[in-house]
Amino acid sequence: MSAVYEELARLGSATVHEAAARSPVVDVELVQVIPGSRAAGPARTVRCGQGDNLMVHAAIAEAEPGEVLVLTMPEPAPVALVGELLATQALGRGVAAMLVDAAVRDVEELRDLGLPIWARYVRVRGADKTVAGSIGEPVDVGGATIRQGDAVVLDTDGVVVGELISDVLAAARGRAEREVEKRAKLQAGALSYDLDGLRELVES
Repeated sequence: MSAVYEELARLGSATVHEAAARSPVVDVELVQVIPGSRAAGPARTVRCGQGDNLMVHAAIAEAEPGEVLVLTMPEPAPVALVGELLATQALGRGVAAMLVDAAVRDVEELRDLGLPIWARYVRVRGADKTVAGSIGEPVDVGGATIRQGDAVVLDTDGVVVGELISDVLAAARGRAEREVEKRAKLQAGALSYDLDGLRELVES
């Protein structure tokens, strides 16, 4: 299964989004901690207490290699749920990436560590460790509902979520192949205005 997610990461969020009938998008500005990074994997969804990261510790203890940890609170807030030490543990568990609908800190150390992380904020303020939340329940991030096991694809363009992995991958492969053919035509001087039938829409 890891090869499937590696291919989804390579194909990228935009291709997957379009190929999967415009699959749900995390529609919020995110900080890509490691510029140029890309990742994909099944979601492990985590709902922390407000301003609290106890459940991040719990989720890392349960994490399976290749998963994307999706970390949320009842309301997004500029509180750091993840820093260098938690990210080090996650990397040791084989976590593929983190999507943090809150803040991270220790950004320089996180970049050196190399674990792909996308976060809503970068802030110094740390979290408490007192509130038991949940793992495996659906969460909402930037208008996208993410369920445990959903495929999450993350790169510089953003984050998209898919459900039927085999269907999404087949459609994304097809789209990527068509784009290779189309790119060659555009480089030869053709216009998308004509190739995509857009001229008729404007001039009819």
